[in-house]
Amino acid sequence: MTENILARLIEHNNWATLQIFDVCATLTAAQLDFEPQSAVRGTIRETLRHLVLSQEDYTAMLTTFDHPPEREVMPTLVELREIVVQSGRELVALVQDFSSKSLQSQIQVSDGYRVEPWVFIVQAINHATEHREQIKSILSALGVEPPRIDGWMYGRLENALIPPGS
Repeated sequence: MTENILARLIEHNNWATLQIFDVCATLTAAQLDFEPQSAVRGTIRETLRHLVLSQEDYTAMLTTFDHPPEREVMPTLVELREIVVQSGRELVALVQDFSSKSLQSQIQVSDGYRVEPWVFIVQAINHATEHREQIKSILSALGVEPPRIDGWMYGRLENALIPPGS
């Protein structure tokens, strides 16, 4: 079976972020704005905004070679979820077409660096993973069970773990 492994990594990244959103949708405003007294910096709400708007930015840099316009009003959690779904779909579509011009040329960023496209993909996945773990830590501090979002769980849900003798 030939499969685009990079697309699968991004699909897992998208799924894991949506699992975090599903748990956060059940929280009160006070929980979303809880300031943890730990190594984690920022609230759940702030971290979700940062995670999502960064992913949107990485996606825009890869697809339009420009940053998205600045927002006058910060998006709500519902709007953030929509943004992460859309930018996640765009990332999957992008890596499914390896011949895409977007993946073939360096991207000039505002500080003058020229960046290979794969760096944006690595950053999108790594950045989201780090911030999801921060949110899971805050959820635990609040007494809320964080979702299990590891690769094994995703593999199970995608029927990619085949038991012996099957």
